[in-house]
Amino acid sequence: MPERNLDFDKIIERRGTDCLKYDLAKRYGKPEGLLPLWVADMDFATTSYVEDAIVARAAHGIYGYTETSERYFEVISSWISRHHGWETRQEWLVKTPGVVFALAMCIKAFTEPGDGVLLQLPVYYPFSEAIEDNGRRIVSSDLILGDDNKYHIDLKDFENKIINEKIKLFLLCNPHNPVGRVWTREELTAIGDICLKHGVIVASDEIHEDFVFKGKHVPFASIKEEFKDISITCTSPSKTFNLASMLISNIFIPNAKLRHAVRKQIDAAGISQLSALGLTAAEAAYKDGEQWYEAMMEYVRGNIEYVKEFAEQRLPGVKMIDHEGTYLVWLDFNGTGLTVEQIDDLIIKKAGLWLDSGHIFGPVGEGFQRINVACPRATLKEAMERIETALKQV
Repeated sequence: MPERNLDFDKIIERRGTDCLKYDLAKRYGKPEGLLPLWVADMDFATTSYVEDAIVARAAHGIYGYTETSERYFEVISSWISRHHGWETRQEWLVKTPGVVFALAMCIKAFTEPGDGVLLQLPVYYPFSEAIEDNGRRIVSSDLILGDDNKYHIDLKDFENKIINEKIKLFLLCNPHNPVGRVWTREELTAIGDICLKHGVIVASDEIHEDFVFKGKHVPFASIKEEFKDISITCTSPSKTFNLASMLISNIFIPNAKLRHAVRKQIDAAGISQLSALGLTAAEAAYKDGEQWYEAMMEYVRGNIEYVKEFAEQRLPGVKMIDHEGTYLVWLDFNGTGLTVEQIDDLIIKKAGLWLDSGHIFGPVGEGFQRINVACPRATLKEAMERIETALKQV
């Protein structure tokens, strides 16, 4: 049966479905009726092969404890091999309900309360929450925004933080959310060598690995044999195929000792088998979703180019940071001369939008806004025009 869900211009009504993005503004302290482009899911129907697989599985009528067969690993490993050139092994695979959950398990497994955990601000804010909520300390080697309009790693500061803070665990984000960098092999090698030198474990969030528009995604663990021994690689179909609520992530841990430590924490959290429908959706997506994925990527690429051109031509004082990966675009409002509070007021009250304000990604994110462009072009056009109109009122 051919793929049916290739019309990405189609606007699908999500209100009234208990949708986090559209239905819960009041619960999050926001005014009702905002146009939301914040949380990282897509406003596109997933591949029809996933729909059909879920319907067929649901029709069975029994939803008891479910595990995966070798076929599940084979379709995932084939995808990773084809798209990212990394050969994985079945014994490395640990399945979890999500990537943030896996990172939290790593924090509990490899650090003690009071320890510092290294990250690179501005970064996906649940990283910081997972660190602090588990009684650890956030240690940041802040990314540096260069004259080339992209972010870079301060390697000297990175190593100094590891030494001075006695770091045992580093949370890597690659591709990086929200700044849109796809770290190069050279950059990853440099930070990996530093981590090797000082005995630091690297938990690498690679959930956006399939969203690369410039450069090439390089799995951290694939670079050197020694890197495999210190790495936990976190992947998921949730971003690639819009399956966030299916609660399925695939974590690859080559080192048996590290794998045992993570599994022990997962067991302690009371997690065993995952959702039958989530496992079904993941397998179907990786097996048959290629056509949908390629078409979706071209559409999102067009949306990114649209935002870039719009910002350059119609949003004075606003700059789009050079975008390499993810479908989350990082907009710099600092050139408007507005304060952080005024920028938030402009976005929420004047433009009627719900974006992710940069300050939640760390102090170095102040003055920025993150916008999700994985939506129909008409939705994105309306959002950008609202920003344009709001700026004219300043």
